[in-house]
Amino acid sequence: MRALIRVETHRREELIDITPRVHELVRQSGVRQGIVSLYAQGATAALMVQENWDPNIPLDVVAFLAKLIPRGAWLHDRVDGNGDAHLKAGLVGPSETISLIDGALGLSRWQNVFLCEFDGPRAERTIVCTILEDRWRHGGCRERRS
Repeated sequence: MRALIRVETHRREELIDITPRVHELVRQSGVRQGIVSLYAQGATAALMVQENWDPNIPLDVVAFLAKLIPRGAWLHDRVDGNGDAHLKAGLVGPSETISLIDGALGLSRWQNVFLCEFDGPRAERTIVCTILEDRWRHGGCRERRS
């Protein structure tokens, strides 16, 4: 199953929890065992699995990346002023793959999936969610021996 998750962002840099939307797509798919592949479209967005309990963690991530990759110090800033956003997105990465175990995401109690916006606000960011079933457990594809 493949579906798109569309998210509106409100700040230049922020982390947005998309876990409930991913859970809903898993439920709709009916897949019990497999993997969930998530991919953020766009060169200035990324995905991250991170702690879900402390609301300061997303703020800390944004602050850390701002110190590591400051705004206005990059050659690309001469083009459109978002060189830091490209570097942050490249460092964090556009995708996450999560095991699907008994119909649930294989995240720990303290983990969620976050869209990382580095060049907002945006009316729409798109995350491609692909859910693949492990057919081995269901009598599907098996390796043949000669």
